[in-house]
Amino acid sequence: MNPFVPTRVFLTRGQGRHREKLVSFEKALRDAGISPFNLVRVSSIFPPGCRLVASAAGLRLLRPGQIVFLVLSENATDEPFRQISASIGMAVPNDPACYGYLAEHDGHGESEREAGLYTEALAAEMLATKLGRTLRTGRAGRGGETTYRLSDRLTVRTRSISQTAVGGKGVWTTAVAAAVLIP
Repeated sequence: MNPFVPTRVFLTRGQGRHREKLVSFEKALRDAGISPFNLVRVSSIFPPGCRLVASAAGLRLLRPGQIVFLVLSENATDEPFRQISASIGMAVPNDPACYGYLAEHDGHGESEREAGLYTEALAAEMLATKLGRTLRTGRAGRGGETTYRLSDRLTVRTRSISQTAVGGKGVWTTAVAAAVLIP
């Protein structure tokens, strides 16, 4: 087994507030449960054969200080009442031999649902264009997933995780969302 090809992924999110921007970011990572790791941002490929696991199960497989690869979305504001969002969307083909896509997005004035649907559509669009296909309208399914049909035999399931937060007076507010990749 190649240790650099992840076999599992989990989604997590968090928010933090502090008068210092860096501490606000650290507190958001703590809220998401990923602060004790050395985080390395990677681009947006969902590996073939990779399984989505619950965040608690994924965190049990990691050790403090470990180098952990992730796709991370972050957003921060020091403007009072400014609504921010951070979101990760994933698009996974029904064929486990194919890879999928992870998309990150940060926005302003969006609800968690709006940010999530946007990142899901981004991930699905990236996968469709890679395959030379046109993305057809998605159909909502169970558990917050949407299914897109790319051909008669190929479908794509999407899912997302988003974090919104509202800026406070005299503090930095940070929102993060992440897809954490586990070997």
